[in-house]
Amino acid sequence: MRRILVAVAAAVLVASGCQAQQQRESVQLMLDRHAAAVLGHDEAAFLADVTPGERTAQRRVFRNLADVPLASWSYRLEGRSGGDAKVQLRYRFKGYDTAPVTSDIAMTLAGNGSRWRIAAATDNTAQLWDQGPVRVARGAHSLVLGPGGEASLKAYAADVDRAVTAVTGVWGNSWARRVVVEVPGSLDDMAALLDASPTAYEGIAAVTTAELRGSTTAVPADRVVVNPEAFGELSPLGRRVVLTHETTHVATRAATTSRTPLWLSEGLADWIGYRGTGQTAKEVAPELSRDVAAGRLPDALPSDADFGTTANGLAQSYEGAWLACRLIADRWGDAKLLALYRAADDGATADAAMRRTLGIGTGEFTARWRAYVQRELG
Repeated sequence: MRRILVAVAAAVLVASGCQAQQQRESVQLMLDRHAAAVLGHDEAAFLADVTPGERTAQRRVFRNLADVPLASWSYRLEGRSGGDAKVQLRYRFKGYDTAPVTSDIAMTLAGNGSRWRIAAATDNTAQLWDQGPVRVARGAHSLVLGPGGEASLKAYAADVDRAVTAVTGVWGNSWARRVVVEVPGSLDDMAALLDASPTAYEGIAAVTTAELRGSTTAVPADRVVVNPEAFGELSPLGRRVVLTHETTHVATRAATTSRTPLWLSEGLADWIGYRGTGQTAKEVAPELSRDVAAGRLPDALPSDADFGTTANGLAQSYEGAWLACRLIADRWGDAKLLALYRAADDGATADAAMRRTLGIGTGEFTARWRAYVQRELG
């Protein structure tokens, strides 16, 4: 009798496992149909897999996506417990992304083992099309997306095209030379795209998503995300510098690792951004200039923590990093500055990379940098 009971229990477990697998496959098939409807611009097919109560919200998202140039769009079921499902969205923009952007979606499913529909869907991190209709402007090297008017988006595209030319003139052609820019409608919308608090980006005109994710071997698609409120307060020169700075981050992404100090990555981006503008050191570094005039010469190069968006002395950190890269270019030459940046990608520590490219360690370099800051800003 005991053997019979054990056999029955085992059979029940096998049947249960098979049923769970069948349900998982059924859900995935529904998600595949849902994705195909997005790529095929088939609204009826898209809504067929949505419950009546959710159709208004999903119809809005579908129509907001109408002009977005998608190369791919897919959903992958990551886990399910009853009607609750965790789904990963993966998508690429046509002509720009070689790797997909991913986003986790919490879905509520309604149905049974053979027929499932979406009763609710919430992106863990907001996408532009969650915020409203997305309009698109294209440049020679840029794709700009946002809710703004055509003229505004085209102006961004023209500025980014110029930035791509400027960055390529320094960094070279060893990058895709294509930049995607997202321009949300407000600071709050920008923060939602970055899954952050608005206060963290109040004074930040733009950010590249690679900076937030950190560096990995598998490089996801980068996005330059603009804070329209802070960006709108900039002069034409300021806008040019910001977009060139962020474009530099896109260009150098593959050569940026966890060993690359932020003073070098941020300093290089500003150095390329201000290159050729004719700005003096005191014009580029007004906050650090005031500190030096008051006898507050920095003791050390900015640490990675000094570049946090809410860090005290953030402006001084960027200005000091720019001066560090400017010193290297002035003293050792542009090629050595680029070689130092790329050295971290070869696995060298910051000190070892500096010794190999400049012939001195970080201690001696810091001393020279402090003297350079005093001389240029004093």
